[in-house]
Amino acid sequence: MHDVSQNDLEESQEHQHQDDELESEQKLVETLNAQLEQEKNKVSSCEKKIQYLLADFENLKKRSEIDIQNRVNSITDGVILKFLGIYDDFIRARDALSKQDIDTKGLDAILKNMNTFLLEFGVQPIEAVGEIFDPKLHEAISVKEDSTLDDNTIITELRKGYILKDRVIRPSLVEISKRDIKEMNANG
Repeated sequence: MHDVSQNDLEESQEHQHQDDELESEQKLVETLNAQLEQEKNKVSSCEKKIQYLLADFENLKKRSEIDIQNRVNSITDGVILKFLGIYDDFIRARDALSKQDIDTKGLDAILKNMNTFLLEFGVQPIEAVGEIFDPKLHEAISVKEDSTLDDNTIITELRKGYILKDRVIRPSLVEISKRDIKEMNANG
C-alpha cells in the first residue's frame, strides 16, 4: 500500500507541476496579449498621426502651389501692364501720325508684332463699345444721356481693357449711356 501512495504522491506532484506550468503559460499568454494590445494601440496612434501629418503636408503643398502661382501671376500681370503702357503709346503715335498724313507702315509692323506677342501670352482685349457695362470688365468714368440706347450701354471706349488668361489685368475705361440723366440725379 505504501507503493500506491508513493505513486499517488508522485502523480499528484506531477499534476501540480503541470498545472503550475499551464498557469504560468496562461499568465505569459495574457501578458503577451496585453503587450500586443498596447502595441496595436501605439501603431494605431502612430497611423493617425501619420495621416494627420500627411494631410497637413498636402494642404501645405497646395497652399504653396497657390502662393507660387499667385506670385507668378502678379509678376506677369505687372510686366504685361507695363508693356500695355508702351503699346498704348505706339497706338497713339500711329494715330497722331495718321492724322497728319504721315506713313505709318513701320509703326503698323511694330504694332502687329506687339499684337502677336500679346496673343502668345494669352492677353485678350475686352470688347466694350456697344456692350452692356460690366463692373468686372469695365470702369465707367463718364455718363452720357442717350434716349435711343438702353441704360448702361457702353458708348465710347477711352482706354482698351485686357484679360490675361482668366484675370482682368486692366479694365476698359468707358463712357456709358443713361436714358434720362435728370432722373438718375434725382434718384442718386
